Amino acid sequence: MESPLDLQESSVKTMSVSDWLIVYLITLIPIVNIIMLFVWAFGSNTNRTQSNWAKGNLILFAIILSLYLFFGLTVGLGYLFNS
Repeated sequence: MESPLDLQESSVKTMSVSDWLIVYLITLIPIVNIIMLFVWAFGSNTNRTQSNWAKGNLILFAIILSLYLFFGLTVGLGYLFNS
């Protein structure tokens, strides 16, 4: 007898290699990639695997952007106050 978790996991459609290639090609386009990551992460008719992947990419993007801003502002303000 299958548990509800097994039934839920088996109902998720797996993404093919061509699906992933299309996703990666779309993420190569500037500005469109960020918009599509939000659509895939929070869209209601998106594959769960793709949705989780998009959410992970958005989290990484936020971490890298915050580090970039922190160090950029730190170095920039350091030069501003030392000159």
